[in-house]
Amino acid sequence: MRNPTRRNRNIGTENQGFGQNNKMKISTHNRELKSFYERLENYQKEKRIINKHEFVFITEQTRENCVHTCSLNDIEKIIKNIPPKYYGELRFFILRQPKRKEEIISPVWGRLIYSYEFEDDYYPAIVLEAIDLSKKFKWTKKQKIEDLKEFEKLKIDGHIFKENKKEFIADFTIDKSRNTQLYRTLLHEFGHYVHFLNYTSILDDENYDEKERLEDIYFNLPKNEKEKYAHKFADDLKNELISKKIIPFDPE
Repeated sequence: MRNPTRRNRNIGTENQGFGQNNKMKISTHNRELKSFYERLENYQKEKRIINKHEFVFITEQTRENCVHTCSLNDIEKIIKNIPPKYYGELRFFILRQPKRKEEIISPVWGRLIYSYEFEDDYYPAIVLEAIDLSKKFKWTKKQKIEDLKEFEKLKIDGHIFKENKKEFIADFTIDKSRNTQLYRTLLHEFGHYVHFLNYTSILDDENYDEKERLEDIYFNLPKNEKEKYAHKFADDLKNELISKKIIPFDPE
């Protein structure tokens, strides 16, 4: 079997969701070789078998005014409707509480981590970030084409933006943020992982060197190519789930 302790060389890079152009820096503990999103505090874990595949759900305690918009049952219901052939070695689902500094420097709805360290195990993980309901959701007026597309999707999710001279501003709400994270972010990060599998799943686990070479090819793909694939995967699957009347559904 493949050695799970063999760390992917893209750990802590932009490929793992770590921005390169930040004015401030998020501290890392080099001795531990852990990235900021791997340093969890006050968490609970629960194992669930979904379509004969074992997943581990890790929920980090939230601070005041912060919430996890998706329940474990919500996420499980979505995973049940994703073909098991797309699970690969994906194991961890993290409901994470970002630090305040991280929310300023690297605000995201969620991220895919190709090799996530949790309790001395290393597996791919999808992370969904807690939302601070006391803060405002701000969106710049200086939008590129992809920014404009995302802005329109956010409005479809139900976010109501008000315009001022510099930006668009909305209130964070649990239901609208849940729409974004459960029906789009989760599927989008799955799309990134499926794209990654397309490059690496053709080899057996013993062929380490060749598999690592193919991983390098994937990680060196242009960012817009990877985003395009993940967007299409998420859009197609979302439309399929809507047509089957699986989503939307009430919180569970």
